[in-house]
Amino acid sequence: MKILCVLYDDPINGMPKNYPLGDLPKIDKYPDGMTLPSPNGRDFKPGELLGCVSGELGLRKFLESNGHQLVVTSDKDGDDCTADKELVDADVVISQPFFPYYLTRKKMESAPNLKMAITAGIGSDHVDLQAAMDHKIDVVEVTYCNSRSVAEHIVMMIVSMVRDYHSQYAIVNNGGWNIADAVQRSYDVEGMHIGTVAAGRIGLDALRKMKPFDVHLHYFDRHRLPEKVEKELNLTFHDSVESMVKVCDVVTINCPLHPETEHLFDETMINKMKKGAYIVNTARGKICDKDAIAAALKSGQLSGYAGDVWFPQPAPNDHPWRSMPHHGMTPHTSGTSLSAQTRYADGVREILECFFEKKEIRNQYLIVKDGELAGMGAHSYSKGTATDGSEEAAKYQKK
Repeated sequence: MKILCVLYDDPINGMPKNYPLGDLPKIDKYPDGMTLPSPNGRDFKPGELLGCVSGELGLRKFLESNGHQLVVTSDKDGDDCTADKELVDADVVISQPFFPYYLTRKKMESAPNLKMAITAGIGSDHVDLQAAMDHKIDVVEVTYCNSRSVAEHIVMMIVSMVRDYHSQYAIVNNGGWNIADAVQRSYDVEGMHIGTVAAGRIGLDALRKMKPFDVHLHYFDRHRLPEKVEKELNLTFHDSVESMVKVCDVVTINCPLHPETEHLFDETMINKMKKGAYIVNTARGKICDKDAIAAALKSGQLSGYAGDVWFPQPAPNDHPWRSMPHHGMTPHTSGTSLSAQTRYADGVREILECFFEKKEIRNQYLIVKDGELAGMGAHSYSKGTATDGSEEAAKYQKK
C-alpha cells in the first residue's frame, strides 16, 4: 500500500544532534485508565523529533520492511502541491493538526484508492468528515495522546497572559529595566473566575491544573460531568456558553471544531463577556472570528488573547492575529512537545498495524467508520464540514 504522510518542515538549522533531556518520564496510563499506545515495535528513541519531515513519525523502516511505500512531504498547500499529486493513488493519508493537510471533498474524489485518514494527534476537523462519510473513508486519531500536553500549555498561557509575562520578557531582551511599564498590565490569577468551553479530557485537566491557584472554576459542556467531579473541584456548571462567559475573567476554549462551533466566539459572544476578560484558545482557530478578536483587543473589551491554533494553518503572513495588541500566540505547538510526539507516533503505528492485519482499531481512536461518525467522533462531532476556506493556507510565505 501507499502511505502519504504530511508533516511540518525540519528545523531551520537541521535536525538536532542531541537533545536537552536524555530520556522521558515513564507513563503507562492516562488519568481515566486508558493505556498509552502499544504498537508491536518502535524504530526511534522516545524524545526524538518525529513530527517533521525527517522524523517521519519513525515509520519508514516498519512500512518498507512490510512492503509498503511511504511518501513524506511538507508541501501541502496550493495548486500542484506535492501532497495533492501523491494523494491520487494513496491508500492512507497521515496528517497532523499542527500543520494540517486539509482533506477536502474535492481531494477525496481525486483519490479513489483512499481508505483511511489518520490524524497524528487529536482533532480531525481538517478532514471533511461529511465527505469522508459519503465516500466510506475511515478517519481515526490518537485520542488522548497529547491532551495533557495541551492542558499544560493552557495553564502556561493563562498565567503568562494575566501576569503579562510577554511584555516583561521583551523589556529585558531590549536591555531595559522599565518596571512600571512591565507591571502596568500585570495581575494575580488568584481569586479570578476561570471557565472552560467543554470539559472533556483537555478542558477538565486544565481546570484540575488551575485549582491550586485558588481560583473559581466554571464549565460549559453538552455532557455534564458527574456530581462527584463537580464537588471535588467546586465546579460551577453552566447550561450555555453565554451564561458562563458573563462571569469569567478567563475563558479557555477546548471544544472540537464542527459546524455548531464554527465562529462561536464572534462579536456578539465577545461582547457578552466581562469587559477586560482573557481568552485562551488551544482548540481550533476557526471557533473564533479572527477579525472580532483583533477588534476586541484594540477596544479593550478583551485584555488578552492567547492560543496556538489558527485558521488556516500555517496562517497567512497578514493574518491579524500576528500583529494585534496584547496577544500571546504561538504556532500550533501545544500538542507536539517531544513527549507528545512519542505517544502519537506510537499511536499511528498501532493504528497501521491493526489496519494491515485487519484487526479492530481502538474504539476511542475512531472518528468516522463505515460511513458514520463512530467512537470519539460520535461523542464529539456533528455531521458536516469545517474545512471551507482552507485554501487560504497557501498564502503563507516562509521567511
